Amino acid sequence: MPTRDQLLALNDELRRLKAGGQRAVSVSEEGLAQLREAVTASRSGFMPDRPAEIASAATVSGAKPDLQMLAAARPAAPAMPATPEIKLPEGDKPARWNFLRNLVLNDATCQARVYPGKQVVFGVGNLDAAVMFVGEAPGGDEEDQGEPFVGRAGQLLNKMIKAMGLERGQVYIGNILNWRPDMGTRNADGSQTGNRPPTAQEMAYCLPFIRAQIAIIRPRVLVALGKTAVDGLLGPDRFKSMGAARGSWHSYADTPLRASYHPSYLLRQEGLTSAAAKKIKRDAWEDMLAVMERAELPVSEKQRNYFL
Repeated sequence: MPTRDQLLALNDELRRLKAGGQRAVSVSEEGLAQLREAVTASRSGFMPDRPAEIASAATVSGAKPDLQMLAAARPAAPAMPATPEIKLPEGDKPARWNFLRNLVLNDATCQARVYPGKQVVFGVGNLDAAVMFVGEAPGGDEEDQGEPFVGRAGQLLNKMIKAMGLERGQVYIGNILNWRPDMGTRNADGSQTGNRPPTAQEMAYCLPFIRAQIAIIRPRVLVALGKTAVDGLLGPDRFKSMGAARGSWHSYADTPLRASYHPSYLLRQEGLTSAAAKKIKRDAWEDMLAVMERAELPVSEKQRNYFL
């Protein structure tokens, strides 16, 4: 039966082949049997390796592996440790940002909660951005690409940013959580159906990472997108609803903060013609107008009359 180190080496080689464009390898019946033995061992706690990633990276010739069994063999993530303390080094913004990015992407706790084949997600954008958006947690597209707001919600956010007279590369975008919260079950290919808000423990662990990003960027204005971002930056007991949080200015570490609806919530209003749905979309845009004014960005009459 393969040892732990051998399985990890196999996993790394399959990653290399996949990155080079190869999508199939041949596995003998004997090799397949050994992989199944490794799965059984990992279930028993003796070999906490990543057989699901090995299976998903290869198309087996001659016999198909039990992908559901392999996927189920992923060890449970360890208990959430104490909130980390982040000490940024001296230096310019790029140096400090690169230090933090490497720290987060290689953090053992974050890595343990990312499903095989998926990625830890760190913030992206202009390090001198006047406006910084903070969202909730990665979704399926984000954990695939390792970048926040790249799915449908991200496309809507891009549209909003453009309507503000900016490009995505001119702002900074981050998340409260750096991994996609696991629903408890995954398909054999590592995909997940649905999303859930982060737990208080998950948020507490990752909050130092987003706080450090804010400290590096030092934006003129922060935009908290959704209740989770509001709770993370302003405190979980401060507002009972988004309706109570939005519509006025708040402060995070002496930085003006505006709370607004998460783009995914706005997407759920698409196609709805009720007065309430229209008001939600208009309210979201009025939040962006307020952000533009506070960030000292020009606001045209056309922008004032814009409607999401």
